[in-house]
Amino acid sequence: MRRKLLVLLAQVSVVAALVAGTTAFVAADKTVTLSIDGHQRKVTTFAHTVGDVLDSEGIQVDQHDLVSPMPNQSFRNGETIVVRYGRPLVLTIDGQTRSVWTTARNVDEALMALGVRAKGAYVSASRSRPIKRSGMALDVRMPHHLTFLADGERHEVTTTAITIRSALAEADLTLNSRDLITPSLTTRPADDQVIAITRVHGKRVVQESAIRFKTIQRESKDMFKGTTKVLRAGKVGILVKTYQLTYLDKRLASRKKIDQAIAKQPVTQIVVVGTKPVPQNSPAADGLNWAALANCESGGNPKAYNPAGPYYGLYQFSESTWHSVGGVGLPTDANSGEQTYRAQQLYKRSGAGQWPVCGRNLFT
Repeated sequence: MRRKLLVLLAQVSVVAALVAGTTAFVAADKTVTLSIDGHQRKVTTFAHTVGDVLDSEGIQVDQHDLVSPMPNQSFRNGETIVVRYGRPLVLTIDGQTRSVWTTARNVDEALMALGVRAKGAYVSASRSRPIKRSGMALDVRMPHHLTFLADGERHEVTTTAITIRSALAEADLTLNSRDLITPSLTTRPADDQVIAITRVHGKRVVQESAIRFKTIQRESKDMFKGTTKVLRAGKVGILVKTYQLTYLDKRLASRKKIDQAIAKQPVTQIVVVGTKPVPQNSPAADGLNWAALANCESGGNPKAYNPAGPYYGLYQFSESTWHSVGGVGLPTDANSGEQTYRAQQLYKRSGAGQWPVCGRNLFT
């Protein structure tokens, strides 16, 4: 009888140990959502860090990829792990080429993430075109505002033309065989460029040149220091000079100015300059970890753009939310300090729920 009792007790101990081990095993089980370049799936794992989860799923990442939370960080049950693969981009802007990496998945998103304000620009590929992981080459010609001085008038045009010759046609101007233009027709346009045309009529030359406009500044307490806004764009004036040419044996012997007049007065440019101090925020200035939130939301990129909202900047504001806390323009127009300040204002008003996935990072 005693022997049977001992055997029974031993069996009970073994069963209890198995049950305890199974309980601990189950307790370590976690379910997470993997978001890989926008494609989501749930996985069950016993891993301790984000990197372990990725390794167990055969997902390889390198320094060009965005992983949130970071690979060496732990994670919680039910958390979403985001991976956005880096893509090489050969970007040429107005003839200047550079190689960059982006985690954007299409052309428009890449331009926004790289801080390229491409509204009205010529882009060599459709803005909605996906960027493969092998990357792509992209040519961008930014719109430039040009002013042609001809026939006593300002002829203004905004163009993405590759040469002055093409821009001249867009401005509906023509050159006669003896007319002169500065700079030359093969020059690439530059922003706010003034191009003078000199008309040559037989032995009389009418030359036009720009009169520089003045710029005055007005201070604004409603704008942060370091920010400016053009209240009124300046316009160059036009000075017209007429010369009489004298030729001897088909060679120019003299050039005499016979008239000079101002055809157009310059228009003074008015610029508003911010004087409001920019808030100085450390990552935990108010006891919250804003750096961790920014890293989770945007990878710490103040120019980040997500077309899903769309959402902008370090803390992925929508445009309407940004304006509701006093922001002007887009969040990506503001520096990191102002973005953090606006995010703090939003937190004071609405709490961490404004960032449903990443908000908990404020308390790490």
